[in-house]
Amino acid sequence: MSVNKVILVGNLGKDPELRYTASGTAVANFSLATTERYKDREGQTQEKTEWHNIVAWRQLAEICGKYLQKGKQVYIEGRIQTRSYDDKDGNKRYITEIVADQMQMLGRVGDENSGGGAPRREPRQERPQQSRVQETTYEEPPFNPDDDIPF
Repeated sequence: MSVNKVILVGNLGKDPELRYTASGTAVANFSLATTERYKDREGQTQEKTEWHNIVAWRQLAEICGKYLQKGKQVYIEGRIQTRSYDDKDGNKRYITEIVADQMQMLGRVGDENSGGGAPRREPRQERPQQSRVQETTYEEPPFNPDDDIPF
């Protein structure tokens, strides 16, 4: 038996990029910062920030594209995935990302980093307005989105 489970609580580094594959499957990408605070040997508080690449598919991608913004605090649950692709110069590149299964907005009402109220797993289910959506011509991912999609 093996387990691949990641739980992160952090702040968005940028607004999600919501795109659609050629067949209409939604995919959202964004970065998430987690910060560890600790005291060094001299007793000084230190911070170390780790950046995580997050990818969400289908309905969760549309929710992320609609409700998440740079700076918002979120809870992400998913799995870690490393994949490779060839860049435009033909060099093999590797990327490690978190494939999100669940997202929960955090924070208090009125808090600058809030998700706009009480934590929710499934906000109102609406398709984002086309003006916020960047159309792409990516190929439809198979049932398991572990294949290489370089973006």
